[in-house]
Amino acid sequence: MSSQLFALGIDAHDPRVLAHFWAGVLGWKPADAAPDDPRDGITLLPGDGDDTGFRIRLLPSQEPKAGPNRMHFDLTSTSPEQQQETVARALELGGRHIDVGQRPEEGHVVLADPEGNEFCVLESGNRFLAECGFVGALACDGSQQVGYFWSEALGWPLVWDQDEETAIRSPHGGPKITWGGPPVAPQSGRNRLHFDLAPSAGGDQQAEVDRLLALGATRLDVAENDPERGAPERVLLADPDGTEFCVLTPR
Repeated sequence: MSSQLFALGIDAHDPRVLAHFWAGVLGWKPADAAPDDPRDGITLLPGDGDDTGFRIRLLPSQEPKAGPNRMHFDLTSTSPEQQQETVARALELGGRHIDVGQRPEEGHVVLADPEGNEFCVLESGNRFLAECGFVGALACDGSQQVGYFWSEALGWPLVWDQDEETAIRSPHGGPKITWGGPPVAPQSGRNRLHFDLAPSAGGDQQAEVDRLLALGATRLDVAENDPERGAPERVLLADPDGTEFCVLTPR
């Protein structure tokens, strides 16, 4: 048994602003024609022909961003012109250039969304992500051990395991999830990006939580159902590096 990566959750001070930004950059659409209740966040779904395999949920939160995120998008380019077009589109939608220590000779462009969440627009010709789509990778700050953990948790095979760097990818395609190995920056507050998992079809939430705990996760908290908001019950866990993630009730 394994979990399904149901969504990438992004905490947002203004979910509508970030939903507009990421829908415009990625070409994704809101899950419903009517605007979502801002208390519950906004869900974006991949566009036609996009094999990403999970959704994005922009979730309301007033917690400040504490240092660089442990996870960011790597967006691919098929040509220098497409890279320039992606950067220009992101800037027009409210993104900005940022300096994270990248060297001038590196071909990727580092940007931040309107709330400071980092992402990269890669140069064309990236061989590691050659078979991936526009969303080429979720690049994570994490250890080799945590790469092994997520491979078991999701049932995704390792597609890279060298020099303490790891990567996994769904057997059905989509982006790779990568971990850069040591040094892993210490946790500094709640991570603004996190995985939302759902038990596989016919699975049980508690049985899945128990399985993830046996693999090396730790329990952090449980958020109960709120009948007025209809928010799904979720169990909050952390992976072996201390990065938070949620296990949702089956749908």
